Amino acid sequence: MQFAESYVTEDLVLRTARALAREVGVEAVTPGAGAALRLLAAAGNARAVVEIGTGTGVSGVWLLRGMRPDGVLTTIDVEVEYQRLARRLFQEAGFPSGRTRIITGRALDVLPRLADGAYDLVFADAAATGFAAYVDAALRLLRPGGVLALNGALAGGRIGDPAARDVETVTVRETVKAIRESEHWVPALLPVGHGLLAAVRS
Repeated sequence: MQFAESYVTEDLVLRTARALAREVGVEAVTPGAGAALRLLAAAGNARAVVEIGTGTGVSGVWLLRGMRPDGVLTTIDVEVEYQRLARRLFQEAGFPSGRTRIITGRALDVLPRLADGAYDLVFADAAATGFAAYVDAALRLLRPGGVLALNGALAGGRIGDPAARDVETVTVRETVKAIRESEHWVPALLPVGHGLLAAVRS
């Protein structure tokens, strides 16, 4: 696991974004999860991506680096300050402002305004309590063959412990199970970072 996390190294931009995340108390995706996101974006030749949870830009930089050169990342967060830091990091990473659409607000208020079937990838890195709603939104937003990625799908290692009945773990467990059993998704649970559930929209 540790080798997998250190397999792809992070440059100064990502290390800076990660340090800023620690400063403001945001838990950024791990390098292993970031590399997986870049791979998913690159494999799908992603042009339009939605990110729920901007943070300080760690996952956004990884996604942008996997996307097509003309791709646009739409990233949503309630925290203006985090987004200010992320905007700076996107610029430092060499991405022109036209490559990102940074929207401040609650994801559940913003997502209904986005176009149906217009996106190649939806990545959610936010509170697990919203997982079911994000999955529903992704089903509408993604084109067939588009990819949903949920961060935190191992629920802090508690996902396989039947005795863990806290709200977060139960929510994650139910979401993971629902995606596995749905005819709309072709899923895999990747054991990187805090668990990355990736599912292709059929």
